[in-house]
Amino acid sequence: MNPSYDVIVLGAGSMGMAAGACIAKQGASVLLIDAFDPPHQQGSHHGDTRMIRHAYGEGKKYVPLVLHAQKLWHELEQETGTRLFEKTGVLGLGNMDSAFITEEIASSREFSLPLEVLQAEEVRRRWPGIRIDDELIGAFEPNSGLLYSEACIRAYRKVAQQHGATLWTNTRAHRITYQPNSVTVHTDKGDVHAARLIVTAGPWTGSLLRELSIPLQPFRKTAVWYEADESLYGLGHFPSYFMDMPGERFYGFPSIQGSGLKIGSHDAGREVDPDEADREFGAEPDDEGELAQMVERFFPAVSRKSKRGQVCLVTWTPDHDFIIDRHPEHDHVLLISACSAHGFKFASAIGEIAMQVSLQGKAKMDISAFSLGRFQ
Repeated sequence: MNPSYDVIVLGAGSMGMAAGACIAKQGASVLLIDAFDPPHQQGSHHGDTRMIRHAYGEGKKYVPLVLHAQKLWHELEQETGTRLFEKTGVLGLGNMDSAFITEEIASSREFSLPLEVLQAEEVRRRWPGIRIDDELIGAFEPNSGLLYSEACIRAYRKVAQQHGATLWTNTRAHRITYQPNSVTVHTDKGDVHAARLIVTAGPWTGSLLRELSIPLQPFRKTAVWYEADESLYGLGHFPSYFMDMPGERFYGFPSIQGSGLKIGSHDAGREVDPDEADREFGAEPDDEGELAQMVERFFPAVSRKSKRGQVCLVTWTPDHDFIIDRHPEHDHVLLISACSAHGFKFASAIGEIAMQVSLQGKAKMDISAFSLGRFQ
């Protein structure tokens, strides 16, 4: 007989592995299926680090979710004995009329979150490795920082398997057949059945659920690590950071144990088919160019010599907000597309939400803003 489970999770990256761990801890039988062997470098979760901010420039609706996610990351650290979070502080830089910085300040006030608004002179004094013009301001959030993204995946994988989850790695799901109260997933390893299905397949989500015509667009993006003076740019001396200026939205992290100052772009990138995207850094002529220009402009003491570069796939929704919703025709199927280049930090909370919706029928937090219906 073909195997059967309470829940199948399609895609065991950031959201999927967290969901599988949460479901397994409830005693339900769960199968996680991934086309690769997570953590891996084919999707959206690799590259060592991801930022976690609390005063949220993307919208105040995210603040309760990210605060809960931060709590769950701390719990996962304690449960697994693994360091997952680094409180580097996060420095936002932008013009005084930056909508992103303005929203960040507003959300900090609404939720009583510590945030310092700094003039350019004070930014340069505190972090002498930064060069910015006087018309820019800084917004520094001392309690935020970074997550070690691949370590987070490994920690949830450990928890999931300790609690009995089954993981099929290097297994591609080809299609889904829906029954009134169950699903069949057709894979490289054969057919497998479950009462409920969670689809968290990142850039492959749209192709797995073609019938919904979900407006998801995968992009190929790059990040680069540059040789840097550890006394200026190293962990403990330099914050995680982002810059929000017209046509220029960048982010990065301090050098960690000599890894180099990391920088990536929120804007640059090329639309791709995830099955055809070239994951070799340097394969595209502009893989580094714009990032090198930003380093030269804002971080004058950083070497122009890169230590390494990496390619990542990012999946955008049209409004850059998440999708967390049931399939409109199959109530026992949950769709999660939670990246849009700012989703990783929420994976702990979204994994819990996926468990609640699948096993308990409803999320405890309000997820109405992330409905699929807004695109239909």
